[in-house]
Amino acid sequence: MSNNISAKVVVITGASSGLGEATARHLAAQGARVVLAARRLERIEAVAQALRASGAEALAVATDVTDAVAVKALVDQAVSAFGRIDVMINNAGIMPHSPLERLKIEDWHQTIDVNIKGVLHGIAAALPHMIQQKAGQIINVSSVAGHKVRPGSAVYAATKSAVLMISEGLRQEVKPYDIRTTVISPGAIDTDLPASITEADIAGHIQSFYNEYAIPAESFARAVAFAISQPPEVDINEILFRPTRQEL
Repeated sequence: MSNNISAKVVVITGASSGLGEATARHLAAQGARVVLAARRLERIEAVAQALRASGAEALAVATDVTDAVAVKALVDQAVSAFGRIDVMINNAGIMPHSPLERLKIEDWHQTIDVNIKGVLHGIAAALPHMIQQKAGQIINVSSVAGHKVRPGSAVYAATKSAVLMISEGLRQEVKPYDIRTTVISPGAIDTDLPASITEADIAGHIQSFYNEYAIPAESFARAVAFAISQPPEVDINEILFRPTRQEL
């Protein structure tokens, strides 16, 4: 019986570690052809080589999601290699928490460039191919922070809330083309996301929180697989999940 994942071409940004790497491994194990994208070429190439050694089809493409031309080249390379793109997972993200009064303006700009523009660049790259195919699925990664803001997370939460709105707008626009859209909002997951926090005191507090509550990245990978594996007439639009013990 088909799992609706086998042989699908899946492009994943932020695939060098954490959510993206776990998802690439999980989907490849179910027969997907995966294209791993991140700035760290040596890391994604190592993951791709391991997947190929296990019998999967995998391609690594160095990509900076803040560069629209680079993201378009990523998707075009995936289509050139595999003939189509079935799923675009806009996963790359950073989380440099800090109180607004600290005026971390460069952090603000970088967060917007990666978390919002990076998603838009992924949509822009994948959408023309999916419209031509009249099929495909775009999965955007938000966060519980997109649903609930906390002190120190204003800019990050704003970017993740934007991802929710972009995803809902996209959902309504692509209905004529039979394209599915999913936005996934995870809570604390065991990744290196806290490492993107530039303020030492904030980083220490968040890392302690993650040490206590975070669940494995495979939990996210399973949510992605659930959304992809549904039959074509089923569109899983939103998944919000967190560790059972996490309150916020």
